[in-house]
Amino acid sequence: MIHRQRLVAPLAAILAGSALASTAGADELNLYSARHYDSDEKLYQAFTEQTGIEVNLLEGDSDQLIERIQREGVASPADVMITVDAGRLWRAEQDGVFQSVESDVLNERLPEAMRHPEGKWFGFSQRVRAIVYNPENVDPSEITSYEDLTDPRWEGEICIRSSNNIYNQSLLASMIEHHGAEGAEEWAQGVVGNMARDPEGGDTDQIKAVAAGECDLAVANHYYYVRLLESEEAADREVAEKVGILFPNQDDRGTHVNVGGAGVVSTAPNRENAVRFLEFLASDEAQEIFAAGNYEFPVVEGVKMSETLESWGEFKKDDLNVSILGENNPEAVRIFDRVGWR
Repeated sequence: MIHRQRLVAPLAAILAGSALASTAGADELNLYSARHYDSDEKLYQAFTEQTGIEVNLLEGDSDQLIERIQREGVASPADVMITVDAGRLWRAEQDGVFQSVESDVLNERLPEAMRHPEGKWFGFSQRVRAIVYNPENVDPSEITSYEDLTDPRWEGEICIRSSNNIYNQSLLASMIEHHGAEGAEEWAQGVVGNMARDPEGGDTDQIKAVAAGECDLAVANHYYYVRLLESEEAADREVAEKVGILFPNQDDRGTHVNVGGAGVVSTAPNRENAVRFLEFLASDEAQEIFAAGNYEFPVVEGVKMSETLESWGEFKKDDLNVSILGENNPEAVRIFDRVGWR
C-alpha cells in the first residue's frame, strides 16, 4: 500500500503539519516526488513487493518540495526526492537537498553521463528533445540538427515553448557546453528570429500547432508525440499522424537528452532504504516500468521498451554528463533574457 499526499494548498499554509512521519522506520521510505505520472505507482508497488519497504509518497512541484525540505530542516522525513530534468535536480543540489551516495550497483548499471560526478543524484529515465515537422512542407533531410533551426529559410516557421520552460533551458545549456556562451546566444537569437508566434503552451501544443499548419517545425520531448500517437482519442492520433519526428545531430554529437532523476536527501532518516530504492530504480524491472509508463527511454541498455520506441531503432544520443546542464542553467537563463526569448 502506498501512503500518498499531494501538496495542493499554498506551501506556507501546509507547513504547520507534516504529511509523513518524521521518525525513521526499518520498513519505510519517505519519497518526495515531482513526477506526476500515475504509472510511477507501479514502481513504488514493485519496490515494496521486492523489499517489504512501504513507500510514503508526498507529491508536489520541484520548488515546493525543495522549499519544504529546507524548512523542515534536520527534522525532515524526506528520504528521497525525485523530479524531472537535470536543471531541477541541479537546483535541489545547490540548495543542499542531496547527499553523496557511493553505490557499486549504480556505478555499474548507470552510464557515466547519467551520474552526478559526486553521487548527489542519478538519472533513471531519458527524455529526448526532438524536432517535429510538417512532412508536407519539410523534407527531413533539410533539418538535421538543432543548429539548422536558425536557417533563414525557416523564418516564421518555428513553434517552441517559452524560455521559462526547464526543457528549453537545458537544451540551451547543452548548446553553451558545445558552442560556448557566444555561440549559444547566436543560436538562441536565430531561433527567436524564426519563431512563428510568441512562445505559448506546452510541448503538446507545439505539436498540435504543426499539425494545424501554424508552423512547419517545433521542438518537443519525444514522449509528448508518443502519447498522442498511442492515445485512445482519435483526434490525438490524427495530430500525431499529420507530423513527423526526427532526432537531430546524428552526424556529430547526437540528440540532446535529459533525465528523470533522484537523489538521497541530505537528512534522510532512512538512508539505507533510500539507497536501496535508487538501486531498485536502476533494475531491469524498474527500467521497463519507466519505458512503458511514460514512454521514456531507459538508461540501462537492453531493457524492453514500447513498440513505438523500439520501432525507432538505435540512434545517437549526446553523452554530455547531465550535471553540466544544471551548471550551465544560470547562463542559459541570462541568454534567453538577452535575446528576448519570452
